[in-house]
This record gives sequence, structure tokens and C-alpha cells, in this order.
Amino acid sequence: MLFGKISRQFCGLKKLPRSRDSRYFWGWLNAVFNKVDHERIRDVGPDRAASEWLLRCGAVVRYHGQERWQKDYNHLPTGPLDKYKIQAIDATDSCIMSIGFDHMEGLQHVEKIRLCKCHYIEDDCLKRLSQLENLQKSMLEMEIISCGNITDKGIIALHHLRNLKYLFLSDLPGVKEKEKIVQAFKTSLPSLELKLDLK
Repeated sequence: MLFGKISRQFCGLKKLPRSRDSRYFWGWLNAVFNKVDHERIRDVGPDRAASEWLLRCGAVVRYHGQERWQKDYNHLPTGPLDKYKIQAIDATDSCIMSIGFDHMEGLQHVEKIRLCKCHYIEDDCLKRLSQLENLQKSMLEMEIISCGNITDKGIIALHHLRNLKYLFLSDLPGVKEKEKIVQAFKTSLPSLELKLDLK
């Protein structure tokens, strides 16, 4: 009798639409993939831990002195922890998000980052990236393409990357004040080659 009452109550509950359930699940899973494990960073070093994070989220990395991109999580290189230093990151179609950016704290050799179709990248991600002292020194090139949550505020924050030589911005509907961005970078980074493909 008690079971019958409970089952009728469950049957009477209105279910969420399937697409909403799916969206919550993928959002939760992506958050799990981005979770920072500080103990792991201590154990294997920042480059290995960041490589694991990036590949787990669908990005690829290239190590200093190597031509090929590392795409397969299961084939991450082994050996001395200080041998493989991340030089470039291509996060095209990846699920990296702000909670994972602490993985980048100890990276000292990253020269290029490409963020393309990164649906979870927001202004806070770019602010966090530009505040990392090591990246302020090492970053030379950056491309941000089709990241719909980025606004002028996030782009302007990149002026802290003091050695940035090339910045390409394309298909960013949240970026509204192109002239303000151009002027800000002319003032803060006069040697920057800024390419805009914005509407």
C-alpha cells in the first residue's frame, strides 16, 4: 500500500524536457573535467597536469621543440617531469571553462593559445589568463574565434599579456566597441599586430 502511494507520487511528478536534462548532464560532466586537482599538479608538475586537463576537455597541446600536436590523452608522453613543456594550446571545440584555468598557473613556456568555438569561455577566463604572471611573460600569439560569451571587457583584459605580438579576433558577437579595443591595444601594446574580423 505504501509502495503504491509513492509510485503514484513519482508518476505524478512533471518531468523536465529531455533536452534540458541532457544540457544539465553535459554541464555537470564538463565541470568535472575542469576540476583542478592541486595534489596532482604537485605530483606531476604543471605542464603534465595542464596537458591532462586540456586533453580531457578536448583541446590539443604542442610541446616545446616538437612539431606534432598531442591529441590523445592515452598517449601523453612519459619520462622526466621537466622534459615536456607546453608551448602551444589549441582549444578548438573544447569544454575548457574558468574553473579549470588554475591548471595554467605554473605554465612558463606557453607562446600561443587558440580559443575557437569554446562555448564555456567567458570574460572571466580571459581576465584570469591575463593575470597569470608566467603567461604575461611568455604569451606571443592568441586567436579568439566564435566564442559567443566573450565581450569587450574580456578582450581589453588581454592588454596585461605584455609580450603579445599577434591577436586575431573573429566572430565575437559580444564584442561591440571595436574602436575602443583598437585604441586600448595601441596604447598598451603598440607593437601588437591586431587583426579583427568582427561585425
